[in-house]
Amino acid sequence: MTSDAPVAGLVLAAGGGRRYGMPKALVEHEGSLLVERAVRTAAAVCDPVLVVLGAAAVEVWQRADLTGATVLANRDWESGMASSLRTGLDGLRGWPGRVDAVLVQLVDMPGMTPAALARVAEQAAPDALAVATYDGVRSHPVLLGREHWAGVAETATGDEGARAYLAAHDVLEVDCTGLADPTDLDHPPTA
Repeated sequence: MTSDAPVAGLVLAAGGGRRYGMPKALVEHEGSLLVERAVRTAAAVCDPVLVVLGAAAVEVWQRADLTGATVLANRDWESGMASSLRTGLDGLRGWPGRVDAVLVQLVDMPGMTPAALARVAEQAAPDALAVATYDGVRSHPVLLGREHWAGVAETATGDEGARAYLAAHDVLEVDCTGLADPTDLDHPPTA
């Protein structure tokens, strides 16, 4: 059963982009920074929207238009994505309004769309666990109901995020094939 409470959006944008050669939050793609695109996509569906920054956080803050998003700083960003996920979930635990679930989205997926987020958000409930699939392959966004936040935070390590927690629980797979491009930008385009 789904809830009428707003679904939060959580954009993980703290990484240093080792393979890319720079923080992906600062990568320009089709006229805007990746972090701006991710925040706009989340804001089309989610309320509130939180974005976690880490590497080059001050530069991202200065350059990016993050209107409508609450910015959280992950001081431990070098330890991997799990620390960003924990930072975001901690921010939501203290949120003043009721939030039953959060959609987790990565900054380096410029092909993500509001349609894919909305499809997964339809499953929002305090006990929900759902993941978007594309041609049968799990990807993002990932929906985490409030009842799972503590367990996800406890088991998240390194760059694994919620993977171990999701592997140990029943997760609803939501087909988003054709609604978004789940490709992530791990390397800069070659000329």
